[in-house]
Amino acid sequence: MITTAETYHTPVLLQESIDGLDIKPDGVYVDVTFGGGGHSREILRRLGKGGHLYSFDQDEDAERNIVDDNRFTFIRSNFRYLRNWMRYYDMDHIDGLLADLGVSSHHFDDETRGFSFRFDSALDMRMNKRAGKTASEILNTYDEDQLADIFYIYGELKNARKIATTVVKARGEKAIVTTGDLLQVTEQLFPREREKKEVAKLFQALRIEVNHEMDALKEMLSDACELLREGGRLSVITYHSLEDRIVKNYMKAGNAEGKIKQDFFGRIETPFQQVSNKVIVPNGEEQQRNPRSRSAKLRIGVKRGK
Repeated sequence: MITTAETYHTPVLLQESIDGLDIKPDGVYVDVTFGGGGHSREILRRLGKGGHLYSFDQDEDAERNIVDDNRFTFIRSNFRYLRNWMRYYDMDHIDGLLADLGVSSHHFDDETRGFSFRFDSALDMRMNKRAGKTASEILNTYDEDQLADIFYIYGELKNARKIATTVVKARGEKAIVTTGDLLQVTEQLFPREREKKEVAKLFQALRIEVNHEMDALKEMLSDACELLREGGRLSVITYHSLEDRIVKNYMKAGNAEGKIKQDFFGRIETPFQQVSNKVIVPNGEEQQRNPRSRSAKLRIGVKRGK
């Protein structure tokens, strides 16, 4: 499949998310989800000669979109290693960080990767094709309890236990290798009127487990809290309630659970000041133009001083 930066991924909430960074011309910024490079290019457009942008992506396909600019450094790595890489580049602090979470249009449209049930392909779902278990390996090796937990927690599927039981029984007769295999095994488990939405949740749950997305997100946000200097900006776009809850909690309390800390005088200690009390969502025109944006939520926080 041939892709270009323009077709790889359509940036969601482009202007709003970059405006939220309040970019300083000589600042240091990080885009932890480079993808097609749309957000990164807009950051570079606003940076001066003294500024610099570090962009992360663990998918080798994203490297085709690398920007030729001496103010730009591409890091092929999972963003969970943010602090290690910033230490490697002698960066103690950054002025802003952008994250556009979820899966790019490129991944959904690439029929070889197994992210979409529109194509009958190998159940891979790895963002980094060099490492980790595939979705097929998980389906064929995890026990029933593990699978039920994944489907319930990451997919929020009410019939998670029944799905897990069905998968375990089916794989005893034949390994579940392709998206078509999985659909055939589970087709009787979802009401016809909600089938596509429920199957999408099932695929989401597997993808999150394959890529350890929740753990990676928590580690990245923890690093961001430490790296952002006073007044630095955190701009994060989420697409489902699980990741949005974690982002909201980190901005409010500095931890994934949202546990509020208080100082000696009982004053609430919060690492970020919210730029907007309400989440920012795409307008109707963008939602029409880019269906992926319909579930998007943007949260922007400004790092408080200690």
